[in-house]
Amino acid sequence: MSADAQKKAAAEAALAYVERGAVIGVGTGSTVNHFIDALADLRQDIAGAVSSSEASTERLRRHGIEVLDLNEVDRLPVYVDGADEANSLLQLIKGGGGALTREKIIAAVSQKFVCIADRSKRVRVLGKFPLPVEVIPMARSYVARELVKLGGRPELRQGFTTDNGNIILDVHGLEIAEPIQLERHINNITGVVTNGLFAVRPADVLLLGGPDGVETLQAR
Repeated sequence: MSADAQKKAAAEAALAYVERGAVIGVGTGSTVNHFIDALADLRQDIAGAVSSSEASTERLRRHGIEVLDLNEVDRLPVYVDGADEANSLLQLIKGGGGALTREKIIAAVSQKFVCIADRSKRVRVLGKFPLPVEVIPMARSYVARELVKLGGRPELRQGFTTDNGNIILDVHGLEIAEPIQLERHINNITGVVTNGLFAVRPADVLLLGGPDGVETLQAR
């Protein structure tokens, strides 16, 4: 089974968590694209979706799914999104697609966060995947210097601007033994909007597609 087929299997397994008649939170990325395509068959059974990116919004609307502003929604039972890395505690690195801030907001609001990925995304220690940090443009150099002090090698994501009008520094060389502490520390650097560690609010369910099917991990 190819990596893409594993992603598709995990995405389709997430349909079991969709609450009929409710609004669903939808993330961003290649695995989520499979979920959106599968969700199209349930569009008559949901009240709409809250999207974490312009790209996902466009795909949802192409399938005839209404996209709502989060401020219009008073309840979000489930949020489905992917990850670039996940550990055994369901703490994640996200933001490879650049939508980390909106993803983190929707995850915070949701009652259940269902993460979908192929099995290669599961790691023992987070950090091999460069940690994205969304930064106010005028603070780029200052934030980069602070990230170097933490042992990272920040690189500007060239030619990329977030949906919020900011830049991203991808931080290489980190071995993240204490994800919660590092998430909070980086977020406290002046000029940082947020970073791609989802440890303070991890996933509740992790669906990992593999060659022999989909593995389900639950938060401890």
